[in-house]
Amino acid sequence: MNVLRTALAAALATPLLLTAACGGSSSGGSSASGAAGDKQLPKTLVFSPLSLAPPALKGLAEGVQGYAKSKGWDVIVQDPNFDATKQSQQLNEVISAGRVGAAWILANAPKSMGPLLKTAQSKGVPVLVNGQPAEYGFTGPQPGITFDYIDYPAGGKELGSQLGKCLTEKAGGTGKVLYTTSQEGSAGKEAFDTAALAALKAAAPGVTVVQNLPVVDRAKGQTDIGNVLQGSPDLVGVMSANDEGSLGALGAAGAAGKKLACITDFGGNDEVLKDVKDGKMYASVALQFNDDMTQSFDTLVKMQADPKANGEILIVPQKTTTAGS
Repeated sequence: MNVLRTALAAALATPLLLTAACGGSSSGGSSASGAAGDKQLPKTLVFSPLSLAPPALKGLAEGVQGYAKSKGWDVIVQDPNFDATKQSQQLNEVISAGRVGAAWILANAPKSMGPLLKTAQSKGVPVLVNGQPAEYGFTGPQPGITFDYIDYPAGGKELGSQLGKCLTEKAGGTGKVLYTTSQEGSAGKEAFDTAALAALKAAAPGVTVVQNLPVVDRAKGQTDIGNVLQGSPDLVGVMSANDEGSLGALGAAGAAGKKLACITDFGGNDEVLKDVKDGKMYASVALQFNDDMTQSFDTLVKMQADPKANGEILIVPQKTTTAGS
């Protein structure tokens, strides 16, 4: 999977991260607490997102600053503005100069990061990057580098299992359902869809998926789902790969005067979670980006004690919410 799409997918879900933005150091670049030749690495983190132009990524940067400050760290926030060459140059400048003691990177071009990662390793500066080792040309854990990625197959499996469970409880494990998917090219789409449909089949073999419908916009999605309902008035459930699809399904069913037995969602925004609590949807599976932010920063802090040891391979946590949870 392309790490650029992975990081964007994470960024688009960062309203959770905004709660962590409790203040922070200047994004213009703080002075380091140590020099390049110091034995002790400075408690200064360089955070390099894809760009600061998207509000979600700006919010993520603010969240990182706030959390780091609460742990006694300074943060240098860089803005490569989706330019992979500029990103490597900016990072090389502060790492080579010994201004930072750790680096957190959402890479614009993972395959081009090799020289920069080697520089960080030679300086003993621990690095965390989004994605899996193969995306950076590695075959496993690396000295001084931690990888952090979204397990899309696990998310899809949980989404499909929850719909199968609901249909078994409420429809005898049979009936027609609609699958509203993310758009083509979305991060992890193929792996997610394959896992979701397989898990649904395993949990409720008698269920038939009448259509895979891409939904990006809630309003258009509601119209499109309404058309599906007209053609399949006996539809009993909707499995959605995003909040737009689940909320669109709820709206379409209401407009048609129909109650769907089961709606499951992957996304978990505030409106969806309220609908789950109110029993309008059965379950929502959500990536926990705020938890990922803290585990990522805490891992970098831990790596400072032995920056030449192999880093970790982290997975963005996910959580399933149902009416009873």
